[in-house]
Amino acid sequence: MSAPFITFDDGDALLDWVEYTRALVSGHSLPKAEIDDTFLYRDPDTLLSRSAWIDGMGIAVKSATIFPRNPDKGAPMINGAVSLFDDANGTLSALLDFHLVTKWKTAGDSLLGALKLANPESREILIVGAGTVGGSLIDAFSAGFPNAQIRVWNRTLPKAQDLVDSRPGTLVAPQLEAAVRAADIVVTATMSSTPVVLGDWLRPGQHLNMIGAYRPDMRETDDTALLRSKVYADSLDTTLDHIGEFKIPLEQGVISRDHVLADFYSLDRFPSYNADDITIFKNGGGAHLDLMTSHHILQKWKEQQ
Repeated sequence: MSAPFITFDDGDALLDWVEYTRALVSGHSLPKAEIDDTFLYRDPDTLLSRSAWIDGMGIAVKSATIFPRNPDKGAPMINGAVSLFDDANGTLSALLDFHLVTKWKTAGDSLLGALKLANPESREILIVGAGTVGGSLIDAFSAGFPNAQIRVWNRTLPKAQDLVDSRPGTLVAPQLEAAVRAADIVVTATMSSTPVVLGDWLRPGQHLNMIGAYRPDMRETDDTALLRSKVYADSLDTTLDHIGEFKIPLEQGVISRDHVLADFYSLDRFPSYNADDITIFKNGGGAHLDLMTSHHILQKWKEQQ
């Protein structure tokens, strides 16, 4: 039997957000992944390949092509696929749609962080950023916190309204500071290089969950928030020295490396919810998460055959 190609629609229909977070927990119980990234450039185009190998799970290579001129020709700027290989013999197990894996990996990663750290009885969730990830976050956090009211804030109000209109039951948050102060969980998914959510706005019992910053010059919160909070990440390897959220305050001596208390490879060090604490979770991603996600999708696909 040839390796299947799992399309976005076929894979998306098989998955459940809370079940997916359990797959991430299981994946992190295996030996730590070996990961690497490669970049190829042909100005202005880029090929990014991220690879991971987990002993006992397999190998994944996620390749993305970024062609900035494509939208002018009516084609998507970002395309790609994930190649999943068998751990025992290295044969191709499946090809998976790039956007399918990215959607579930990105939002599900943050949902797991929130399920571990946030108030399980959260009633107010604020999504900061109304892009594509914002829609996935609404879906994920609605599943993980079904009794919560979800609000969306965006720098441009019409874009927030468009996203809310596509997700019945959600509301627009017109003013950021007031919405942050009122929320039990704040999830940021912006492209900002300067802090969007300020530490002075946070209160004990809140959970701040950050996705957007991915470059060394990008941050979504400030030093005050870090110093007032107990801080966690999905992966110390992909965040501490690579993303401005931690890299900048580390280089400036604001925090030390042990200020980030644990990652998903030490989930037993994630504490139970404490109403006296502010918690922060940084979603940094990594190819090992693409592998865990692709493996889970393939297992769900096989169950339907």
